[in-house]
Amino acid sequence: MSLLRLCASRSPGAVSLKELLLLQPPPGCHRCLQLRHPAKGSEWPWGFFRRNYSSIILKKDDGKNQTCERALLLEVLKARIQQLQADNVTEMKCTEVQFVNRVNLTPLESRTGSKNLTFLPARELKKSLNLNSAALVKEITAEEQTGKKSRVETMLPKTTSAPSKWIEKLDKEKRNKTRRQLSVVKKVKAPLPLSNAKKVTGAKSTESGRKSTSKAEAAKTLAARRTSPSVMSNPHTVHPDPKSDALRDSSILTEVEKLDQQLNNWEPSAKLLEDEEGNKYGDAQRNILSYIEACAFNNDLDRAHQCVMFHHRILTRRKQLNIKIYSVLMHLWAKKGSLNQIGKLFSLAEEAGLKPNLDCYVAALECMGRMENCSSHVIARCIQQLEEDGFTMQDLFKTCVFRKDEREMVLKAIYAVEPNFQLLSEPEMEVCQCPLVKHFYSKVEPVKYPKLDLCVEELKERFDRQLSKEQADTITIDSVEVTKPITEKMKRMRKRLVDLRAKWQKSLLQAFRECKFHLAGDRSCSWRMNLYPYLCLLDEEEYVDIMVQSIANIPPNGEALLIIAKELGNRIYNKFSIRKKVKNEMVDKIKDIYHAYIELLAKDTELNNFLPREYLMKLEKKMNLGTSLISEDSPWPHVLIVHLGTHLVDLMVREIKIPINTQNPGHEKKLIPVLYHMYSFRSNKQIGFIKPHPILTQILSEAAETTLIFDSCVMPMVCAPIPWTSSRLGAYVLTPTKLMRCVEGALQHQLLLEKCKSSDLHAVLDTLNQLGNCAWKVNKPILDLIISIFNDKGNENLEIPPPLSEAPDMPKFNPKCEISPAAKSLLKKKIAWVRKRSAEMHSLRMDALYKLSIANHIRDDIFWFPHNMDFRGRTYPCPPYFNHLGSDVTRAILLFAEGKPLGEHGLNWLKIHLVNLTGFKKNCSLKERHDYADKVMADILDSADNPLTGRKWWMNADEPWQTLACCTEIAHAVRSPDPTKYISYFPVHQDGSCNGLQHYAALGRDVIGATSVNLIPCEVPQDVYNGVAQQVEEFRKRDAEKGVKIAQILEGFISRKVVKQTVMTVVYGVTRFGGRLQIEKRLKEIEDFPKDYVWDASHYLVQQVFSSLKEMFTGTREIQDWLTESARLIARSGSSVEWVTPLGLPIVQPYHRTRTTLLRSNLQNLKMQISHDATQRPDTVKQKNAFPPNFIHSLDSTHMMLTALYCYSAGLTFVSVHDCFWTHAFTVDVMNKVCREQFVALHTQPILQDLSKFLVNKYRHNIPVDRKSKKLQEYKRMLELLSKVPKTGEFDLEKVKESTYFFS
Repeated sequence: MSLLRLCASRSPGAVSLKELLLLQPPPGCHRCLQLRHPAKGSEWPWGFFRRNYSSIILKKDDGKNQTCERALLLEVLKARIQQLQADNVTEMKCTEVQFVNRVNLTPLESRTGSKNLTFLPARELKKSLNLNSAALVKEITAEEQTGKKSRVETMLPKTTSAPSKWIEKLDKEKRNKTRRQLSVVKKVKAPLPLSNAKKVTGAKSTESGRKSTSKAEAAKTLAARRTSPSVMSNPHTVHPDPKSDALRDSSILTEVEKLDQQLNNWEPSAKLLEDEEGNKYGDAQRNILSYIEACAFNNDLDRAHQCVMFHHRILTRRKQLNIKIYSVLMHLWAKKGSLNQIGKLFSLAEEAGLKPNLDCYVAALECMGRMENCSSHVIARCIQQLEEDGFTMQDLFKTCVFRKDEREMVLKAIYAVEPNFQLLSEPEMEVCQCPLVKHFYSKVEPVKYPKLDLCVEELKERFDRQLSKEQADTITIDSVEVTKPITEKMKRMRKRLVDLRAKWQKSLLQAFRECKFHLAGDRSCSWRMNLYPYLCLLDEEEYVDIMVQSIANIPPNGEALLIIAKELGNRIYNKFSIRKKVKNEMVDKIKDIYHAYIELLAKDTELNNFLPREYLMKLEKKMNLGTSLISEDSPWPHVLIVHLGTHLVDLMVREIKIPINTQNPGHEKKLIPVLYHMYSFRSNKQIGFIKPHPILTQILSEAAETTLIFDSCVMPMVCAPIPWTSSRLGAYVLTPTKLMRCVEGALQHQLLLEKCKSSDLHAVLDTLNQLGNCAWKVNKPILDLIISIFNDKGNENLEIPPPLSEAPDMPKFNPKCEISPAAKSLLKKKIAWVRKRSAEMHSLRMDALYKLSIANHIRDDIFWFPHNMDFRGRTYPCPPYFNHLGSDVTRAILLFAEGKPLGEHGLNWLKIHLVNLTGFKKNCSLKERHDYADKVMADILDSADNPLTGRKWWMNADEPWQTLACCTEIAHAVRSPDPTKYISYFPVHQDGSCNGLQHYAALGRDVIGATSVNLIPCEVPQDVYNGVAQQVEEFRKRDAEKGVKIAQILEGFISRKVVKQTVMTVVYGVTRFGGRLQIEKRLKEIEDFPKDYVWDASHYLVQQVFSSLKEMFTGTREIQDWLTESARLIARSGSSVEWVTPLGLPIVQPYHRTRTTLLRSNLQNLKMQISHDATQRPDTVKQKNAFPPNFIHSLDSTHMMLTALYCYSAGLTFVSVHDCFWTHAFTVDVMNKVCREQFVALHTQPILQDLSKFLVNKYRHNIPVDRKSKKLQEYKRMLELLSKVPKTGEFDLEKVKESTYFFS
């Protein structure tokens, strides 16, 4: 029921409709008489709304000759009939008002459960037509009996007026449609192939909401339907038993609803883009929502309103609207104090089949609070309607997001009718019920969580600095490239660059304004969606600065247009999100809450018995006035971001120019473009490129500027991150951050998280907060050493990329000389190789430059890495360049900001860690590694003292820079007066032994597999890679004896290194094709191996590696095959594979059939391949290949999270790089104990059995329509396979706790 209908309901003592909503209350048909009696004093001419309200009415050209009011009313009634019939709700004729049962609900109505798609419900309309009360009682009774799923209306006597031809034609079409639907019902009347499925007639299945009927009842219903006259075919028929008629029609309605769902049996994937209220968030809805929100930010009410009306006017476009779009527009009208317009939007939303949500009522109450003389009756009726829709006033303040003074306005309206209203105190926060973390959250004993080694005032100052950085959005830092002596030429080039940039800014600003003026266009056509609102979100100068700054980031060889466009679009979106929070007055609220939150972190306070998430939520509830802390950032669609970016690139290509004779100022000046749009082929695809002119490249090179500009979000934070409290709040202070990173444009993961119960995410959120709260600092001596080598032409053996000056020279070609075709082909290949090599060197050099420059910028500071996760639950630091997940170089630079004494065993762990980094003693015991470190102590100390001039022992290690850093730490420790008291900041690693296979072996309780990956205690570590290599060698010897040539050639070349990568990745889904490429690469690295046999040898070896793994890990292959085949059948049934991790994190695979979207721009038409669109059918190949590795990744992330939580409660500093765990040397023993206990606890859970139950319950309703097809056989096979969990072995998990080399 809309707000208009609410206020139109008359009750004793109620005010009139005019008094309630400032509308004249005409009697009779609500909509038709609105057209006759326009609202007076409304903000918009009624002629405008007349067109919008009659959204299905065809345009008629007969109003010119009809001036009589009666004739005009007749035409309106005819149009109303046509609309109702098009909406498929009721049938009406010109001279009668007759309501009949509808067998087929519209898809929208059956999906939403809405009883009416028009302004007035049937009951209200009958009241206005003075229907007798007895008929109304019959209707109400029938509705109650049929569960209010079908509408049984009374029928008025028919007149003798002949219907028009179009009505007869429509009746015939509807009869044919009903006949076809009933014929299909016969095909699906057989019982479901599930032995345990309930057969319920006219009732919803409690599991999934699907309706089912038994075979006998369906046959009986159809027989009754055939023997009785059709209601539609003979409206004069009077049935003696209306109750039986209602029940019969209800059963038919149930069958048809069931049929509608089965005809779209792949809809579960599409429902991934729906929220809890059933609102869709496909590309169309997100485009409109983004457009309306942009208009709202610009206070462009006219443009936003006309856009919504334009889409509402036609049914096909109306389906692209969701309730959030209407609510955003309602909030705009609320700011204007126009309750009249909000009432109309309520009606329009219901006409679109959408139920008003809490945000709609917030807008209405806000508007009432802003009105000076709003009647209390209006407010009371609004609150009454809110409660009738199943909400409470308390719900408004629990779930809704408020901006600025909206909360106060809503409270003002409520206090006008309920002066004693008070917000109820929040109940105790729900506790995560997962058995794996039950002890962690029980807090039976007093808990003391670790604090930061910083005081309150210092933390406040750090927060203010971080806030200023994010508000500025960009940060300029000094480059670490060696500063050459400034010559006159450099001065001249730098001045020239400044002058050019000033001219570019001026020309871009002028062009940008002209473009905006052109896009603004005619206000009468403002319903057309274009880029204009997005070009008004920031100051014009900010757009120009973004464009000018991006010029220097384009490499000399050019960059793909798509990449540049995405970068520009994302920068604008981030700036807009920050400006939006500032405009909504969130900055002061965040600052107040964070300053209070600091008491939990600071070392000079006593408070330490709350988790960061718990305490921040407590503070937010305490400071519940004003704007909300959570921001409703609607992510822009990927296509919109690219569209906006290409628009700016087009301006840059057209407007940015440079004199061609820059080097000779005396000559006549001729301007040429700085950027060129060109095409190049990449993997047989034509790609649009933006390439800078060589003159610009030369100027930039000769100017040798020493500054770099970064977005603030790519820098580490200088204060502890905002704790994650939900999927929408956490990490940076203002910069928008996704909790679950995903493919650009994919939204199903975020919607899945929002549907999830909040307490189910607590363990995941607390893990991210714990990882993010780890403070870091820079290892300055190692950084200085790396920078010195970086500026001295680099060193590729040490992973320091050389500058472009060291790139190979381009081959010379003399066109005057004749050259043979073979030589010409060779020359082309060499030129292509040089270009590729130069591009790789530039990319690696810039990546190293960014990392080292950021590290050098924060060398004297303490910093933090906020964390989020991917869709499998694996955690990642948010800053992309400089973090502990980086290469050997970046890891060597990092130290914990908090130090701890080495203690009794700390120095031993440092030595063992050093040997692990070298890779020299991988198959030796811990004691042997420790003894080896003592043996080479002289080399260790020499490496620390003379890294570049000594014996350089550290350079031969697998991880040279981390080895050098560890040598330095050991040197400091052994030279200290008491090594046990030496304060160490150095992180020590414990790495899993082929962690993916460890999880597989534990799942299958595979004794042989468990032994191979160190789940069982052994004297020395078992090397699965050596084991596979030995097995492959045995196969080779056998084949060589049989005379297999390639087996004979491979003698002496099979080693651990050749098979390692394939063995390591086969558990993560690598195919034989991918494995062959890996082995081919390793064979090419062997100098003595004959190159002519590389392909044959790699093809042979990959077969043997897979055969070896199958023999060694029998249980693993069975589980992997079960997961693969399950995913294949699920995808073929039309659904994406979903599951829930043991910690309660919901996961869905975003692999769908590729959809091509054509984006037209002035530069080129971009064909964008979108493979994550959940409205498309799943990609079966990707779904099945990805499920086993993704499932194992979700398990290893669960194990890491459990270890992180229990280490946190034990007071440890803990971070991870997936299956590599870091802590202080002093606490390695404790971390090892926790790590093993949590692995055993995880795999003690019935993981595969729980997965099987979840999959069966999730996909048992994907019933194929055609019961005789192969689809039905696949469906039965899928249920059988999902229910059949692979058998497990006899491995005892408790042995893991005693295994030294499980993680070592």
